[in-house]
Amino acid sequence: MTWSGSTPFNQPPLSLEPNTHGPTAQRWGVASAFAPGKCILFGEHAVVYGHPAVAVAIDQGVRASITESLEWKLEGMPFDPSRHPHITHIIQSVFHYDGPPLTLDVQSGLFSAAGMGSSAALSNAVGAALHSHLNADEPLDSVKLAKLAHSAEATAQKGRASPTDTATSALGGCVVISGEHVEGTRHVFDTSLVTPEGRREWSINVVDLSPRVREAWLVMGYTGVGSPTGRMVAKVAKLLSESPERSEDMEDISRITRAGLTALSAGNLEALGMAMDACHERLQRLRVSNPLLDRLVVAARPHSMGAKLTGAGGGGCMVALTEDPQRVAEAIEVAGGRPLVSRLGAKGVRVV
Repeated sequence: MTWSGSTPFNQPPLSLEPNTHGPTAQRWGVASAFAPGKCILFGEHAVVYGHPAVAVAIDQGVRASITESLEWKLEGMPFDPSRHPHITHIIQSVFHYDGPPLTLDVQSGLFSAAGMGSSAALSNAVGAALHSHLNADEPLDSVKLAKLAHSAEATAQKGRASPTDTATSALGGCVVISGEHVEGTRHVFDTSLVTPEGRREWSINVVDLSPRVREAWLVMGYTGVGSPTGRMVAKVAKLLSESPERSEDMEDISRITRAGLTALSAGNLEALGMAMDACHERLQRLRVSNPLLDRLVVAARPHSMGAKLTGAGGGGCMVALTEDPQRVAEAIEVAGGRPLVSRLGAKGVRVV
């Protein structure tokens, strides 16, 4: 098997001695890594216009396992690089892998195309597993992984990709993405990307969550309809062009996001929930919610401190903040959604 336009992958094995130190130091065994998905609490769509967005890593995610093999396989089937641009980019362009064929197994606990960062988690998990396979004695560098996963996302999305999903999955916890450093956060790194529309730059920051916040739960409700990010972003751009006064909603979302950050830092769950409710109202004005999302939000609110859509809208998921996750999950299910329960701010990518 060969990669299109690249070096064949039928070269002799690399002359590396087996490494038996540590559970995944396995040139000749299985190397596995797990990367979490994400949930956006604030800033959907506004982040496209330079305002901050706040995302948290969730308990569910993607696990990738790699073993050497006689032929290239993914999930037991012959691996077609053209159908998996994320994995192709990581193996070929990032690691410049020229060893024996690999078998890749992927397990996901995330809803696909639902605004939960499944492709970013896949990129991080594969990158971490391949790093472990090749460099078992070297610890993972979450910042480097975030950047390589972002480059994989950009390749798959034809040059357009925000670092929100990849950074949150790699770093874990609570991540703030903005065009500049946001007051009250801790700066981690900067990144940039040359897009078809020009060069874009981002500041990646983190917030230390209060223990009080970590006692609460997030319950996500999947509508069963895919979330078309590109189409929804274009829809908002068209709305702003036709109705410039709607830009006030973007400014409102920015203010709500900063208020939500203050609540997160202080452990004020009630204020955090109020900010989520207010953010959903602004997103409704921008016409990115729909009856399915609104129905799940309304069903969750009696047992929650706040609820809103999360991600691009038009489908995908909503999220509720609660101290009674079972009741919220039941309410979402009765309303026709598929619930998923998580703590706030799970750990980032890691070897398992």
